[in-house]
Amino acid sequence: MIPAFHEENRLPATLEKVFACLRSRDFGEVEVLVVDDGSRDGTAGVVEGMAATEPRLRLLRNPGNRGKGYSVRHGMLEAKGEWVLFSDADLSAPMEEVDKLLEAAKAEEAQVVIGSRALDRSLIGVHQSVFREYAGRFFNLMMRILVGLPFWDTQCGFKLFRADAAREVFSRLQLERFGFDVEALFIARLLGYRTVEVPVRWNHAEGTKVSMFRDSADMFLDLLRVRLYQMRGCYRR
Repeated sequence: MIPAFHEENRLPATLEKVFACLRSRDFGEVEVLVVDDGSRDGTAGVVEGMAATEPRLRLLRNPGNRGKGYSVRHGMLEAKGEWVLFSDADLSAPMEEVDKLLEAAKAEEAQVVIGSRALDRSLIGVHQSVFREYAGRFFNLMMRILVGLPFWDTQCGFKLFRADAAREVFSRLQLERFGFDVEALFIARLLGYRTVEVPVRWNHAEGTKVSMFRDSADMFLDLLRVRLYQMRGCYRR
């Protein structure tokens, strides 16, 4: 599942790589969902055009521009497979890295497996700017203090959920923008789902939709919002 906002230029190559990966592996029946987050460019048209000749590709549309968290929740709740992977449209983590996540899920009997840039930084081919890297490390420190998750990288856009866990977690999601990763992992832990973190290859791609100041500040506030939603009982079964 791929959340997309103004990705008409990047999606054709991305989807070609995704389907090339699927053709090289025996995953059984697979569907690829693209969730268009109210794009005003040709994002939806690109997906519809490719779906005309690729029956495994399906387009979902948000009611306007709602945010990445809303898009991922939309896709996760619509997905039909036994396992659901969400990946960023830039494929910063190559699709082939899904093998590591599936292997970890089996070996660790985990319901959630998350790709990580922090566990083995030698796997990073193209780094972000020094400022962004250290801002990410500071965010992780604050996340550990305020939310208490034990993971070294919650923000890598490459995560695998068993379908039943995805439904239980994302049906409770409250955040609609970039802080949703922490919230989803927090909910998974509250519900008792085993979550493991796996190092993956990763390359920074230009064109990020995250504003270094506005969105980053809001992500720090989201850490407090997660605790507030917990106190309000929003995550209870």
